[in-house]
Parts: sequence; structure tokens; C-alpha cells
Amino acid sequence: MQITHIEVIPIELSLQAPYRAVYTANQDVNRAAAVFIRIETRQGDVAWGCAAFDPALTGETLARVTEVCRACADRARDLNPLNTAYALAELAELTADTPSALCAFDIAFHDLLGLAAGLPLHRLLGGYRDRLPTSAAVSLGTVPETVEMARDRVRQGFRILKIKGGLDPEADVRRVRAVADALTGIFLRLDADGGYTVQQAIDVARALAGRLEMLEQPISPSSGIEALRQVTVQSDIPILASQSVTGPASALDIAGAKAADGISIKLATCGGLANARLMDSIARAGRLTTMVGSLQEPALLIAAGLAFALSSPAVRYGDLDGHFDLVKDPTHPRFVFENGWLIATDVPGLGCTVEL
Repeated sequence: MQITHIEVIPIELSLQAPYRAVYTANQDVNRAAAVFIRIETRQGDVAWGCAAFDPALTGETLARVTEVCRACADRARDLNPLNTAYALAELAELTADTPSALCAFDIAFHDLLGLAAGLPLHRLLGGYRDRLPTSAAVSLGTVPETVEMARDRVRQGFRILKIKGGLDPEADVRRVRAVADALTGIFLRLDADGGYTVQQAIDVARALAGRLEMLEQPISPSSGIEALRQVTVQSDIPILASQSVTGPASALDIAGAKAADGISIKLATCGGLANARLMDSIARAGRLTTMVGSLQEPALLIAAGLAFALSSPAVRYGDLDGHFDLVKDPTHPRFVFENGWLIATDVPGLGCTVEL
């Protein structure tokens, strides 16, 4: 397969509702940036990729990611995208400081694989299932604000809520309890975004035992693997590592030390499907569960994350809500959201169209 044209398109999108987290310095975030790539081939196929990033988490900027995507486009014109492993290896050096750019080309190449095979990506990658429940984030706020935001998410159809925390552990306990009391039949998760000390994390886990499905990234990645392991050993609820897992090497460190009960994988931060599948294999070998997560990102990336999540039996949790609050997302996905579940269709490749 020969690539004839690659277009790099940076965009900025508004959010319907601002979000706030510990890593945003307790400030509201109202916009999200992304870089789309459009690939045409001599065979007449058109594939799409997307780079999404959160500067507060990865340090990436729209200008830098756009620059790297253009450099990758120049190199990719001489590559056969169906030789996916070789093509991505050729782009790896160009994207060392911008994993979101590598992700954009990774999912575009996999989109082309699906189109060439005539298969939806979730079946091409393994086809373990065709649907997965997803959580929706509830950003930082007061107890009344948290309850109202949770009610809004339930009205949208979600049955799993991930409450953002990490600023004040005692307030987080009150917020989770208030949501649990206000909304019955809803599964709750708490994401501390690395905001607790080891003892605070243990105390929160004990206080909320029986109320939480999981506690995500309780302490800062800078605290180290052993500190995370101490929390996991003493916690009465499952502990998932998120920001502590940036790629296969860190996933191997956590699995080897049994430092968490599971890991969260985001395609945009690990470099795409190839690295995500390697991380998932490490988790499976280490008997850890996997959650597939997302940033504030267009539905094209959600479609890729969903395909990955549906392909593996190790994926227990879905956190693929990153597109719900975007205004005028140019992606038109074929997957559907129904009663809290994301359900794939059998459209080949990623199954998305993009209007840009």
C-alpha cells in the first residue's frame, strides 16, 4: 500500500462543561486541543489519526505536536503503512517527546489495516467482545456541586462515575459518600490524580471500603513504586496506577513489584495501540487488570481506545468518556452509547468519518 497524501490539521475545541482536577492547579479547563491527520493511499483508502494531549499531564503543546506530526508525515510518505511495526519504529525517534503524535499515526495505520482487511478494528485485534461499560468523570467541586454533577452524568445515561479528587482526602470521602447516598445503583470510582500521601491514601481506602469500585492513582508517581505498593497492600479496595504508567517499561516495573492491582492505559499518552497492547500483555502476565482510559479527546481516539478495550480479556474497566463534553467534535463515530455501554459496530477500520 502506498501513501499519496498526508494532511496535518491542528484544532482547538471548546468544552460544554469545564473540568477541574488537582493537576490543573484547581483551575477550570474550558478547551482541548488536538491534531488530526488524514492519510490517502494510491488504492483509494482514506484513514484518520488523532493526537490529543493534556499539557498539564504530558507537557506537550499544540505547536510542538503539530510540528512533530508534520515531520512524521514527511517520513511516512516513504513507508508502507501495512508494515505497521516497521513504519511505527521509523517514527518512534521523531516522537520521543510527543507520544500523542506517535499515537496519531499508530491509529491511522491501524485504520488502514482494518480497511485493507475489511474488518472492524476490534475484531482485527482479537474480537473478545463487542461492548464495554464506561465511566464518566465528575470533576473537583464542593459536596453539593459534586452531587449535582453526578446527577447530570446519570441523566446522560452513565451508570459508572469516576469522581475526581486528591485535593483534600477528608472532603473526598464526604463527596463520595454524598454521591453514594444520593444515587443508588451506581458504581463509583475515585481518582486522586496522585494527590495523597501514602497514609492519606490508606485512610481514604479504608474509609470508603464497600463504596468504591477502585481507587485510581492515589499517590504521586514521584513517590516511587515501593510507596505505591504499600498503599496497594494495605488497601481494602483495588488500586489502579495511572500517571505512574507511561509505557511498557513502567508497566513492567509495576507488574513486577505487584505495586498495584491494575493499570490504566491511555492511547494518547503511551503512543498508540502497539504500545497499549504490549502494556496489556504485561498486565495479563502479571495478573493485573487493565483499564482503558482517555483524556479530553475527539471520538476518533475513543473509537481506537474502544477497539483496543474490546480486543482483550484483561480489560476490566472502561473510562472512555473523553469526547462527551467536546463542542463540535468533527468525528462522526459508528459506535453507540446505550445505558452506560459503548457498543461497537462492524464497520471496517475505526469506523469513523471526520469532517474537517
